[in-house]
Amino acid sequence: MTGTDVLEGGFADAAVEASHAFRAAMNAMARPGRVHDIGGGRAPAPVSGAAASLLLTLCDRETPLHLAGAHDCAAVRDWIAFHLGSPLVGRGDAMFALGTWEALGALTDYPQGEPEYPDRSATLIVEVEALSNQGARLTGPGVKDEAFLDLPDVEAFRRNAALFPLGVDCYFTQAGRIAALPRSTRIG
Repeated sequence: MTGTDVLEGGFADAAVEASHAFRAAMNAMARPGRVHDIGGGRAPAPVSGAAASLLLTLCDRETPLHLAGAHDCAAVRDWIAFHLGSPLVGRGDAMFALGTWEALGALTDYPQGEPEYPDRSATLIVEVEALSNQGARLTGPGVKDEAFLDLPDVEAFRRNAALFPLGVDCYFTQAGRIAALPRSTRIG
């Protein structure tokens, strides 16, 4: 995308594509470890189509957003300003964060919620090179028997799950696909 392309990349048919993307996002969170297709959004590189679709669906001008690493660039900031209006903030103030695992930093750098309000925690959108149903064994709410998901740092997610009902939730995005790992999921 060029500078003039910042105006593009939103949903072509906003009502239909947003509802499909929202359904994919909710299904992914309700069924940890299962990979879902999501599409419709396009943002400047390095943002994947899946991450763009999540941002268009879940963020707006009242959603503080943190961009990490290469995702914090002028083209992406301009796209967010035009399509979402989300205020860009530091890790400690973010409701959503976008970046690679390495760039995002420690899960504990983000709001973890409060005992009275566990929903006041962050959701991370982690851009990965591949999504596969191999790796860590997942159990818990939304998982029938067991599921598997290749996680970038199993120990970090075990520590996050131990904080439940506090902690962060994560989406993993690659091309036009997403998977989710809510904080309630136990990692084997």
